[in-house]
This record gives sequence, structure tokens and C-alpha cells, in this order.
Amino acid sequence: MFHKEGYKIITIAMIVSIAVIMAVDFYVLDGLTKILSQVGVLIFLVLILQFFRNPKREITWDVKKVFSPVDGKVVAIETVFEDEFFKAERKQISIFMSPLNVHVTRYPVSGEIIYSKYHPGKYLVAWHPKSSTLNERTTVVVKSPKFGPVLFRQIAGALARRIVNYAKVGEVGQQGSDSGFIKFGSRVDVFLPLDALITVKPNQKVIGAKTVIAEYHEIE
Repeated sequence: MFHKEGYKIITIAMIVSIAVIMAVDFYVLDGLTKILSQVGVLIFLVLILQFFRNPKREITWDVKKVFSPVDGKVVAIETVFEDEFFKAERKQISIFMSPLNVHVTRYPVSGEIIYSKYHPGKYLVAWHPKSSTLNERTTVVVKSPKFGPVLFRQIAGALARRIVNYAKVGEVGQQGSDSGFIKFGSRVDVFLPLDALITVKPNQKVIGAKTVIAEYHEIE
């Protein structure tokens, strides 16, 4: 199954691929060159299809857990000052997505969407320390029953040139459902309360709507 954001690109890629394969078959006489060229076109098409895949993820909703919003690798876990919405310190988990990862962004928690904003910006590599504040990005805050406001930020990378954000203030985001899409390489930061129990480690691979990245701290 493919994400709707890829329908246009996939259609164009398929038409171009078929046209190139037919042209190579007609005009290229050398057998080896013909085969290598056609295989290269097919690899290109497969990569496009791979990028826009949208696997169905069954999730057991849990207000005491925060699920990873994306597929990728945890590149940072730190306490930072979040200056756009909270104006206070929060625990930040940063997840980097390579071009081969699924690039669907999903709601990490359920709750009312109380903030959603797009920021134009640069296209620094996604792991750059300043990409969170300088790159093209969107910021969404969902008010969770247990964690309170949870902020997650889509950040464009060096290859990404379009961020899609479906979150609208006043609507309810459902944990695990689609909240957006980033095209061609990116990062997502999640900002949690200081007392949230982080359940992942740096360099750990995570799966969107499957891997629990934090749990609610029960006060005894």
C-alpha cells in the first residue's frame, strides 16, 4: 500500500521508467549496456515505490505510553529548552529517517490538537544541531490526558523539499494515525515532560506506531 502523497510521483516515475526502458530497447544495440540501463531504471522505480510505502500498523491505544511517530533511528535523547511553545525545559527524543525508511508521521499520543504551525526554512542535513530551529519544519502539540501537551516537530533534511502536515487545531489526533508526511530524508523531534520515563536508547531503531519511546511516570 502506498501513501496518497506519493500517487503523483509514482505515476510519473512509472511512465518515465516505461518510456526509458522502451527507448533503450529500441535504440541501444549493445546487449550488456541495454541490460544495465534497464536494470538501473527498475532499481530507480523500486526506490520510489519503497519510499512512499505506507504499511498498515495495528496499535493498541494506551494513554500511558508515547509511541514513536516515525520509523528510523534515535539520534538524540536530551533535556533542552523548548522555546517555541513551552518556553521551558523538556525531554527531547530525536529520530532520524533515511530515504529508505517509511516517511509517514503518526500521532505519538491521542488528544486534542492545540497547536499546529508551519515554518519555512533551510535544508541543512537532518542531524545538524541547528536543523530543529533553522530548517523547514512543522510543529504540532497534542494535549494528552496523561502527559499533558506533547510536542512533535517534523524537520526537513538536505533532500526533503516538502513537509505535509494534516494536524488542525481543535481536531482530535488519534494515537498511531497519520499526522503528516515528509518527502526524501528527514527527522522528527518529540518533546515530553521532564518526568516522562524514556524507554529507548541512542542509536536504537524504532518503528512508527509500534515502538514505545516513553511511558507515564506513576506518582505513588
